[in-house]
Amino acid sequence: MLVVIRGAGDIATGIALRLWRAHIRVAMTDIERPTAIRRTVCFSQAIVHGETTVEDVTAKRAASPEAALDILKTGCIPALADPEGACIPVLKPDAVVDAILAKKNLGTKITDAPVVVGVGPGFTAGVDCHAVVETMRGHYLGRVIHEGSAIPNTGIPGLIGGFAGERVLRAPADGVFHQLLDIGAQVKMGDVAATVDGQPMVCTLDGVLRGILADGTPVFKGMKAGDIDPRCEIKHCYCASDKALAVGGGVLEAVLALTGALK
Repeated sequence: MLVVIRGAGDIATGIALRLWRAHIRVAMTDIERPTAIRRTVCFSQAIVHGETTVEDVTAKRAASPEAALDILKTGCIPALADPEGACIPVLKPDAVVDAILAKKNLGTKITDAPVVVGVGPGFTAGVDCHAVVETMRGHYLGRVIHEGSAIPNTGIPGLIGGFAGERVLRAPADGVFHQLLDIGAQVKMGDVAATVDGQPMVCTLDGVLRGILADGTPVFKGMKAGDIDPRCEIKHCYCASDKALAVGGGVLEAVLALTGALK
């Protein structure tokens, strides 16, 4: 079985880990210059660096769908710079998973593959996909929805260590992001993690810098640019989150259930 995952950020990477460990082949797509925050746990970094490993799984950049098939034979996940999903009709996957997490559908169609799964808000099961997986933290996280849609986006991050919106660092201005602190750094409220056009991006609480944009990334004012984990566990920076794996479990359930129904 082959599954193409659109998106290769931290949630998409958790999905890929779940599928890969269940012996399902996976190929991933993202933009040429990924803007993932939690870069240490994102297979999108294979597009940037050519290769990256998250936990015990390695992804490599693929220049074409044909190269992606060759990479799969080596036991690695191919990652393509292909935001439009042009590789899908070439690879002819058994399933397509839209894990871009744009809060809206950016072009995925229910006809893209025999099984199409939408992750998070913006999809309706039976209309533009066969199933939707809930991404909202709480009682329904990871649940597979076969009729209807996920809970609408609230714009408020889920609680971690008792903090929600305070965890997120946002670009203070339009311009080019200048990273000052690395992922895994211990920070205090008031520390400057980065600057944009000379304006500081100030840490909003004490904790560990779990994610930050790469130096040189073009940003706009208010763009999500960093993430502080108040639990202060540095090892959390280097493994998939509970949310990513919960969503990944839901996608695995949906893919297996729906492909089985086709037989």
